[in-house]
Amino acid sequence: MSVTVGLKGRAETVVSEHNTAQAACSGALPVFGTPFMCALMEEASWKSIAPHLEAGQSTVGTKLNISHDSATPVGMKIWAESEVIQVDGKRIVLKVTAYDGEGLIGQGTHERFIITDNRFLAKTAQKLEG
Repeated sequence: MSVTVGLKGRAETVVSEHNTAQAACSGALPVFGTPFMCALMEEASWKSIAPHLEAGQSTVGTKLNISHDSATPVGMKIWAESEVIQVDGKRIVLKVTAYDGEGLIGQGTHERFIITDNRFLAKTAQKLEG
């Protein structure tokens, strides 16, 4: 399998008290929090790529360059969409967007890298050894 330009993904949620700016400590208002929008964009991205990887591989997010352009109140549905726009070896760049029922609320790009799970986790565990 391989990751190709044009792969698309989607993830959705409903704004609740658990994913507001207040809940993330990223603001004082009860509106959809930017950290949760970022996470939704990443979810749409990795889930679109995962079926196209070899066994024992995953992707990790390395960059996210987005704008959060419109606030969304508690109770509204939110969805994020991703599309692979560039593949350069193990580096994948995706266009990401987020919407509520009234339209676009955020957009930007997201970069992920294909990793080998065991090697990545072993290297990460070395941090515990000092």
